[in-house]
Amino acid sequence: MGICKLCKKESEFISSFLSLCKNCILEDPEKALPLINEAHKKSRENFGLTPTIPKKGLQCKGCGNECRIPDGSKGYCGLVQNKNNRFIRLAGTKDKGLCEWYYDPLPTNCVSVEFCPGGSGCGYPKFAKTKGPEYGYNNLSVFYGACNFNCLFCQNWNFKHLTTSLSPLISAEDLAKKVNEKVTCICYFGGTPDPQLPHAIETSKLALEKKNDILRICMETNGNSNPLLLKKFAKLAYDTGGNIKFDLILPKESPLNLALTGVSNKRSYENFEGLVKFHKKRPEVPFLTVSTQLMPGYVNEKEVREIRRFIASVDETIPYNLLAFYPHFMMDDLPLTTRKLAEDCLRATKEEGLKKVRIGNIHLLQ
Repeated sequence: MGICKLCKKESEFISSFLSLCKNCILEDPEKALPLINEAHKKSRENFGLTPTIPKKGLQCKGCGNECRIPDGSKGYCGLVQNKNNRFIRLAGTKDKGLCEWYYDPLPTNCVSVEFCPGGSGCGYPKFAKTKGPEYGYNNLSVFYGACNFNCLFCQNWNFKHLTTSLSPLISAEDLAKKVNEKVTCICYFGGTPDPQLPHAIETSKLALEKKNDILRICMETNGNSNPLLLKKFAKLAYDTGGNIKFDLILPKESPLNLALTGVSNKRSYENFEGLVKFHKKRPEVPFLTVSTQLMPGYVNEKEVREIRRFIASVDETIPYNLLAFYPHFMMDDLPLTTRKLAEDCLRATKEEGLKKVRIGNIHLLQ
C-alpha cells in the first residue's frame, strides 16, 4: 500500500518507492519531477551508478542518451568513462562485451515466438529449418549487463551487478565461436543491447561468416539506440530473418515514462519509425514486434490505446504483445495484472484493426 506524496491518496496501485500516483504525474509533471528524480537517484546509488544523465562534458554518442560526461565521471550506462578528457570504453567494444550467454532450446519463451521462424516455422525454408517450431535447435541467448534506462519495475535488474563489477567480459570473436550447428538464432537482450551495439554487430558478422546456414539475428531493446548503429544491426536482422522487439512501455514522451524509466522515450519512438521500412519489405516474417507491460495503477487501457494507435499508424501488421506485470525490483508492492485488465486492453487493440495481438505471461494474470 503506497501513499502519494502530492495528493496524499493511499492505494495498493501506488508504488511506495515512487510515492506518486498516476494522476499527479500526469496532471502536474513539473511538481512531480523532483520526486521522480529523487526515486531514480536513490535506486541507482544503491549500485554506484551515475544518478542522472550527465549534461556537461565530452559528448558520448554510443546510445540515444548522448551523455555529456564530465572529467572523472561515467556515462549513464556505466560503460563509458571520461578520464583526462578522453573517453575510455570499459565495455561494449568489439574486444570487450559485458555479457553472459547460454543455449536456450527452441521454441523459447520470447514474446515474439508466435511470429518468428524459430517458434512458428514462418519463412520456411529460407529462414527456418522446419515448417513448425524448431525443436532440437537452440537460440544463443546473450544477456548484456548494462542499460541506458532505469526502469523501477525491471524484471532483469540483476544485470546491474554486472555493470558495477564489469564482469564477465568476452570478445566478439570468442562469443561468435559459441555458435554451433544446433544454433539457428542469436538473441541479444539484457539490460538492453543498445550501449553495446558495436559488440553485438561484430559478433553477428563473425558468426554469420562462420556458419553457412540459417542463423537469425534478433534483439530485445528499449529502442534508445544510436540510430546509425541500430540501422547496421537492423540490416543484419533483416537479411537473416531476425526480429527486433521494442519495449514501448508508454506513449511517446508521456510523463509516466520518465517516472517509471527515468529517461525520455522520444528516441525510442523515432528509432522504431526508422525501422518500419524493413518490416514493410518482409511481411511474411515480421521484422518488428512491440511489447507493453500492463502495470496496475500506471499502465492500463488508456495507455495501450495510444500505443496501439501509433503502431496502426505506421503498419497494422506489426505484432503487439500485452505482457502481464510481475511485481519486481523497486516496484515490488504493486499487484499482479488482473485478467480483466488484460482482456480490456486486448479488446482495445483489436478495435483499431491491429492484425497480430496476444497476451503474454498469461500464467501471471490475477
